[in-house]
Amino acid sequence: MPERNLSQVDADWMIENFKVNTVGPALVMKHFSPLMITSRKEGRVFSILATISARVGSISDNQLGGWHSYRISKAAQNQLSRTSSLELKRRGTAVVALHPGTVNTDLSEPFQGNVRPEKLFPVDTATVQLLDVLDSLEISDSGKFFDYAREPIEW
Repeated sequence: MPERNLSQVDADWMIENFKVNTVGPALVMKHFSPLMITSRKEGRVFSILATISARVGSISDNQLGGWHSYRISKAAQNQLSRTSSLELKRRGTAVVALHPGTVNTDLSEPFQGNVRPEKLFPVDTATVQLLDVLDSLEISDSGKFFDYAREPIEW
């Protein structure tokens, strides 16, 4: 469970969060970026690498604290996306971080109590929303962080 305060921080749990949320995406980028091909769509030529981030990984948007391991690992993932975007944009690959909103899954179930019903998305809705965001991207969007409605999120 996410930590509510610093006294609950556990090294093993923090390392596990970094493995899943930061190391995993870094290795995917490492191995997939050389294989990326540019796609042609309405005169635009670029490919896209997207990470599934979370608004809680935004440093500037942090108003509640808590969730230390998850929040910090997602902030590191966001830095990975931003840093990788600078390298890969030169090769015609846009890199973005995406926040899917609160998706109705077993993982989010314990945390859904404060989520307004219209902001709790079924998996299929969240998937379509993120695909719509990806479909709307330009190469100039590389290095940015967007939510499910394509609203920018501050790092």
